[in-house]
Amino acid sequence: MFNVIGTFPDTEKHGKHESQRRSPLADRNSGASISSNTQIVGRKRRKNRRRGNQQTSRNWNSNGKKEVLHGYKSYCFCYSVLKAATQKFNSKNLLGQGGSADVYKGFLSYCNCTYTASKPNAGLAVAVKILRKKDPQGQEEWENEVKFLSKLNHPNIVQLIGYCCDGEHRILVYECMSRGSLEDHLLKEVERKLNWRTRINIAFGIAEGLAYIHARGKPIIHRDLKASNILLDANFKPKLSDFGLALYGPKGDVDHVSTRVLGTRGYFAPEYIGTGHLTLKVDVYSFGVVLLQILSGYGAVKKFTDGTTGNLVQWAEPRFSQLRIDSLVDEALGNNFPMEEARRFAELTQQCLHLDPQSRPTMAEVVTKLEQLQQNARGSCNQTSPPIARNQTPPTIATFSSCPPPSTKKLRSHAWRDTSYPTYC
Repeated sequence: MFNVIGTFPDTEKHGKHESQRRSPLADRNSGASISSNTQIVGRKRRKNRRRGNQQTSRNWNSNGKKEVLHGYKSYCFCYSVLKAATQKFNSKNLLGQGGSADVYKGFLSYCNCTYTASKPNAGLAVAVKILRKKDPQGQEEWENEVKFLSKLNHPNIVQLIGYCCDGEHRILVYECMSRGSLEDHLLKEVERKLNWRTRINIAFGIAEGLAYIHARGKPIIHRDLKASNILLDANFKPKLSDFGLALYGPKGDVDHVSTRVLGTRGYFAPEYIGTGHLTLKVDVYSFGVVLLQILSGYGAVKKFTDGTTGNLVQWAEPRFSQLRIDSLVDEALGNNFPMEEARRFAELTQQCLHLDPQSRPTMAEVVTKLEQLQQNARGSCNQTSPPIARNQTPPTIATFSSCPPPSTKKLRSHAWRDTSYPTYC
């Protein structure tokens, strides 16, 4: 699922994010209070479960210790409500499966501050992600998502409607994103391909979401930014999702957070792989990979004609250095893009992918540059590029590439693809 490159094996995520991390949903100092009110809490819980009311707190057993959910703004669902909303987690409502969770489409009604199950195709459509049992890593990520998403409020970050922690059940409920993921639109055969203007708007929205979490009083590093974690609504507005690996960034005189390398193959910043030092610029690098995908239409790990797979950034390096911008642009766009805008887009992509993290721009700077491009792109999506044929190589440019050349037909590898948590419907 989550793979790394370099000297790390292609394995799923294992272990904890930090060697010793207090559970974000725990308040261990509340033990005495819980113990003295067990019967009262039990009666209230049974009453609320019958009525489907909002739960303000919940006891659940994790690693033999009782913990309490509190202080989060998200709604706490009863398991029975979500079971009914998804028609008993019917397979026909299954939206996707990942390494540790399944995602179902459900429908809810909201009245008098209470959510209840609704009939199919009626009420509010939601994505219900249910964690599989006996997965410590998945449970830690579940806690992390509640911890971060319940505090974030931005139009480019997916909304966490609520959660459920009845007994052993660990469930997250998100807003429904009808267009699926950015990865789907770049890599799959879809009826409507993204035009140039839409791609600029998507890049701008992602940048705004990242800039928001980076600029908080306690900066947040997403740590797993990738095309499959960027969801699109009906108007193709992008929203960041899956904060399971997110961490608070360094503050004060500390310039990095030392942590275990976790994430997805093809998106890792080189310095993060080499040292385990996590900074905001690690997210900037991952964003650069996403920009390159938006520009080229390829996956972060690219399949070549000889059957091997390689890093998309490595494939693009000689094209950047030789200014072969036309060879970087997605063939699905044809000539329906302004070459000058594509050049500036590629320039920004290259800056975000700089080997030296200090030379990468901040996300605030990226937002400013993309905003300028966005303004230029308005009304220009039907313009054609200068008359340089895609199969024509300028005579002064060498054709040598450090990677095997791709085939003339775009081959896309899905064997590596992480389908974890596709919270869309």
